[in-house]
Amino acid sequence: MIRLGAGRLNGIVAVGAHCDDIAIGAGGTLLALCRAHPGVRVDALVLSGGGGEREQEERAALAAFCPGADLDLTVHKLPDGRLPAHWDEAKGAVEELRARTEPDLVLAPRTDDAHQDHRGLAKLMTTAFRDHLVLGYEIVKWDGDLGRPSAYQPLAPETAEEKVRLLQEHYPSQQHRPWYDREAFLGLARIRGIESNTRYAEAFAVTKLTLDLGE
Repeated sequence: MIRLGAGRLNGIVAVGAHCDDIAIGAGGTLLALCRAHPGVRVDALVLSGGGGEREQEERAALAAFCPGADLDLTVHKLPDGRLPAHWDEAKGAVEELRARTEPDLVLAPRTDDAHQDHRGLAKLMTTAFRDHLVLGYEIVKWDGDLGRPSAYQPLAPETAEEKVRLLQEHYPSQQHRPWYDREAFLGLARIRGIESNTRYAEAFAVTKLTLDLGE
């Protein structure tokens, strides 16, 4: 397994169509990154759930998933499941985020995610952040759209366990969903760990990557 390091990270952008997307898709990676780079700037954007219980959950959750980071979170109020009909508002939110950030790493949904909100946001991100490393995270769901990822972030067992604990602790509004449980989250992490020759991992899709391996 070939490993490439990113060096020092000063800024991370993390986006989700819904509250909990970032934590489900990249929560373990955020835990690892924020602990490895104390004080790193994390600019997070969520397009729906603003102004209510979901936003409160998200603020508490991302604070826990980004320990020691300089976190700035914006949560908008676009209706869940209707991003294509609110394209201009979504695009405006992404462009505003791009105008005020220059991240070393972008965490976003996959461009081939089956959920229209995830997929729409992913396409906006790869357009707005053209010259950045964009990692597309995956979210397990009934659509069965998990594919063959191209990049992996290994997770120490304690980090994988902490991710699951924080998901259970900070999103009580989602506990009724049949797929929202420890087995689903830890099981996927174990599968991705097998694929990357480690115990646990989170997996990502990379649309475009420029290498700097020396001349």
